[in-house]
Amino acid sequence: MEKFKEIKSIPAHLPIINIDTDMIIPKQFLKTIKRTGLGKNLFYEMRYDEKGKLVKDFILNNEPYKNSKILLAGKNFGCGSSREHAPWALLDFGIRCVISPSFADIFYNNCFKNGILPIVLEEKFIRELSDYSKRKDEVYVNLPNQEIKYGNKLINFKIDEFKKKCLLEGLDDIGLSLNKIKDIEKYENTTLSSKPWI
Repeated sequence: MEKFKEIKSIPAHLPIINIDTDMIIPKQFLKTIKRTGLGKNLFYEMRYDEKGKLVKDFILNNEPYKNSKILLAGKNFGCGSSREHAPWALLDFGIRCVISPSFADIFYNNCFKNGILPIVLEEKFIRELSDYSKRKDEVYVNLPNQEIKYGNKLINFKIDEFKKKCLLEGLDDIGLSLNKIKDIEKYENTTLSSKPWI
């Protein structure tokens, strides 16, 4: 998993509450177990019309927001099913940070396991960030300091220390297990010697 320390980007604001995982990546695109190639279908039903053409007024279809690495979202982002394809699609599109007043728990945890930083912020700050993004100026997110900077303003955000460590070091569940490989091998060798019948 790619490490996350800091990013600069012009945020894209999607002010819709209760965006569920089916809206993020519809069910017809869940046939793959690859983490790549899903970005083109992110928010498919909002980004494309019935003929498969890009919807002109959807924010992620327009410059500079189609290159945004930061998504500003409404309350309860990522609700619905627990599909891990949702963070995969966001990441494949290029989004590394989602800022919302609240997240669905499973989606929130899946973000950390896939290298995306989900930040919980009060709505008033999200509105400020949205207004700032309309100027097409970059916002700076710094994970080590837990800061968001825009213009001459600074917002601090809270994050679980363990989840922060995993993002900073690029550790998913497999990476965390591999960090303990010496202990695992020691245990296996000891068990093999003391209980050879296992």
